[in-house]
Amino acid sequence: MPDIYVGERIRELRETQQYTREAFAEKAEISAKFLYEIEMGRKGFSADTLSRISKALSVSCDYIMFGEKAENHGSEKIIGVLESLKPTQVIQIQRILKTLYEICDSL
Repeated sequence: MPDIYVGERIRELRETQQYTREAFAEKAEISAKFLYEIEMGRKGFSADTLSRISKALSVSCDYIMFGEKAENHGSEKIIGVLESLKPTQVIQIQRILKTLYEICDSL
């Protein structure tokens, strides 16, 4: 049975990471229409799709399904540091992370 909260978490994470629905759907290897249906809570999805979505969003499957963060990842600490930065610093970090991601993705 589809879960509206699961879809909301996916949408919020996607938007936080500044992916368009189309770009994220491509990254997760699903259609943009299917992603829309998931985000709206209209469709359920397989474990394989969950795995691809969580990998593409860099979060645990548990977080997507239950809203629970995996322990010992230090994400709260990172979020705290990011929230204290100036907008120009955040933009610089985003550029660095994008470059690192592209390097890792090409390996």
